[in-house]
Amino acid sequence: MPDSITITDNRTGSSVEIPIVDGGVSADPWRKLLPGIWFSDPGFTTTALGTSAITYLDGEEGILRYRGYPIEQLAKSSTYLEVSYLLIHGELPTQEQYDQWLHDITYHTFIHENVRKRFLEGFHYDAHPMGMLVSAMGALSTFYLEAKGVDDPTVRAKQITRLIAKMPTLAAACHRFSVGMPFVYPDNSMSFVENFLSMMWKVAEPHYAADPVLTHALDVLFILHADHEQNCGTLALRTVGSAHADPYSACAAACAALYGPRHGGANEAVIKMLTEIGTIDAVPDFIKAVKEGHGRLQGFGHRVYKNYDPRATIIKNIADDVFEVTGKNPLLDIALKLEEVALSDDYFISRKLYPNVDFYSGLIYQAMGFPIEMFTVLFAIPRTTGWLSHYEELMVQDQKIYRPRQLWTGADERSYVPIDARS
Repeated sequence: MPDSITITDNRTGSSVEIPIVDGGVSADPWRKLLPGIWFSDPGFTTTALGTSAITYLDGEEGILRYRGYPIEQLAKSSTYLEVSYLLIHGELPTQEQYDQWLHDITYHTFIHENVRKRFLEGFHYDAHPMGMLVSAMGALSTFYLEAKGVDDPTVRAKQITRLIAKMPTLAAACHRFSVGMPFVYPDNSMSFVENFLSMMWKVAEPHYAADPVLTHALDVLFILHADHEQNCGTLALRTVGSAHADPYSACAAACAALYGPRHGGANEAVIKMLTEIGTIDAVPDFIKAVKEGHGRLQGFGHRVYKNYDPRATIIKNIADDVFEVTGKNPLLDIALKLEEVALSDDYFISRKLYPNVDFYSGLIYQAMGFPIEMFTVLFAIPRTTGWLSHYEELMVQDQKIYRPRQLWTGADERSYVPIDARS
């Protein structure tokens, strides 16, 4: 007999048995038994919006898998573009499939000249690069009108390729504009990450030579950030996508969610926290203040993980390689001391507050020369693959348009009062 739960309406004595399937229970029997009675779940902490076969996350055990493959194996043996193929198509590619995928991505990296000259250059000189990226992503839908044909798998596939390919170009263009530097065109002779670094940092040299250690580190970071189940940005994408908006508009919505400091700004908050702490000697007093309710330990804890974030372990391991090339980030010693103190304190252990992916990623980005304003943009580049994986899954499933209910707490019906009679 399958596992199940029984719900009884104590007002009437009526009950219904609901089977537990794939770790969840259907709301349909509840709705039939208790019409007009809604679940109250602010933040969707215990609500599954549907089914997905993209990313498996077990926060209690610290497990993260893409399409069944452990994140540790992918970070060690794969590349970002191979992982992006896996997330989109569901399987790792054959050599022939990968070669075609690599070709298609490489030759779609250019953006329309009007996007750069008439759109990006129309922003104020000190515009935040993430704000520019949100707008530019949505604007792409006006350049590819066929993208509205979301019911056509071939059309969707073309837009998916375009978006993954053009994200580094848009991201680098937003940075270059924000610091007053000229736009650098993509170089199709380079790898995906090398090309991005060239578009970011090239000045006057004929050919930008990216350091292979830094290139590999950024590729691993892209793999780790490619998807993370039903997070805020993915929910935003799926909500907009459920209305059958084109993928550019849906990704722009996800990008806007990522722009919020509670979602995509955590590694920036870690850098600010470490800077404010200032020295190793100040760590114990900072920890004491946090325990007393003054301030927050940024980069520790996670909405889902109640164990060590597996991505944080991988990032910590590649940080040493990066710092050998760039020189050690002066904030690293503070971070290591902070981690040491926190992980030996029952206050944080009992609350299951462990370092997450953001605790070390900002240190690496900063060491590589990326300004803090670009941290969330760096997040958005690989996460676009995850968003598009969910967009494609949503279209194939043909889910209903998202329309949650609410618990009414406002006024009962009342009559309109003319303005001169109001107190």
